[in-house]
Amino acid sequence: MTKSRVVITGLGVITPVGNDVDAYWKALLSGKSGAARITKFDTAGHSVTFACEVKDFNAGDFIDEKDAKRMDPFSHFALAAAKQAVKDSGIDFAKLDRWRSGACIASGIGGIQEIQEQLRKFAEKGPGRTSPFFVPKMMLNAAAGNVAIRYGLGGPNWGVASACASGNHAMGTALRTIQYGDADVMVTGGSEAALTYLSVSGFANMGALSCRNDAPEKASRPFDKDRDGFVLGEGAAILIFEKLEHARARGAKIYAEVLGIGNTDDAYHITAPDPDGSGGAKAMEFALRDAGLRPEQISHINAHGTSTPLNDKIETAAIKRTFGPHARKMPINSTKSMIGHLLGAAAAAELVATILAIRDGLIHPTINYETPDPECDLDYVPREPRKVAVEYAMSNSLGFGGHNSTIVVGRVK
Repeated sequence: MTKSRVVITGLGVITPVGNDVDAYWKALLSGKSGAARITKFDTAGHSVTFACEVKDFNAGDFIDEKDAKRMDPFSHFALAAAKQAVKDSGIDFAKLDRWRSGACIASGIGGIQEIQEQLRKFAEKGPGRTSPFFVPKMMLNAAAGNVAIRYGLGGPNWGVASACASGNHAMGTALRTIQYGDADVMVTGGSEAALTYLSVSGFANMGALSCRNDAPEKASRPFDKDRDGFVLGEGAAILIFEKLEHARARGAKIYAEVLGIGNTDDAYHITAPDPDGSGGAKAMEFALRDAGLRPEQISHINAHGTSTPLNDKIETAAIKRTFGPHARKMPINSTKSMIGHLLGAAAAAELVATILAIRDGLIHPTINYETPDPECDLDYVPREPRKVAVEYAMSNSLGFGGHNSTIVVGRVK
């Protein structure tokens, strides 16, 4: 069976450095950090007091006030980004077959703010005071469900969770759904709103977060020798995936083609990556095979690049293992150096940056790369954006649980 070609026709973002695509891209190219002291809760007693918060966001700008009260912030972010992406795509779902349009939206954690709040109420006031909206607000599939309700999408619909690889898994699922004929259009990506006192303390106590409380904007430093952990972030990125013929028939603007997906698992440890990098390497290899490309055809990699001691050196080893000598010829960057780690939304936000690199022939820098690490010795585009004619690009996501997922995109031929 011949698989349908799939393209991207709309983009939308809510991020720590900008709440629309233009602002986001301008911030990335200028090397702007979204890290600052946490304002969402009192950080007294916390070992980590900073994060990459979404700023100047008002759910009421995107959602009816009554509806917003019945949603967790991760659904707010998803609906806001989806509204942008749908508008950007020029698509009118009311004129389409609703059974041929769907949604697949990831979240690593889902409605943890609602879980935390209802647990507090339960502890203070008893079970009779638990909100009747608790379950529909906290469930991880709420983002995809709410987007479907908003736009009348009657086709395939999922919430996807696989920690930091969630976004790529969601977008890969959307890709396959269209390729194999189950939909013509999929609203896809990821959303996360996990900046709570419970989440921050949990990540901090497991040693995953940077402790640079005195210099938050310098804390996320992927591939730098002095990196000490990632910076927790929040936000959403939503993309419109569409069957090529369907997009062309309505005269849609096309950003890029989604060419392949590769998924593996280290099967090694629940939080630590396999030291040999074989899982990540295989995900890249399988994505290249799915895309029908040779390693030397890839001109750019948006790395997982978390700024943790283990991830960065092992991802570097995996890239070398997959690409051989070509690994040293490709510019590699990390969007997390500026927006922090958006967990289940990370891959989607990073794919947006990758697509814009293709569109504009510009690769954003990896900020805070100051001291080279002998174990991270590739070209990470430090300090300044770089002009590169990007034909084919790859975006990596590697998550707790050993999940590895790589997506490949390119110019439409």
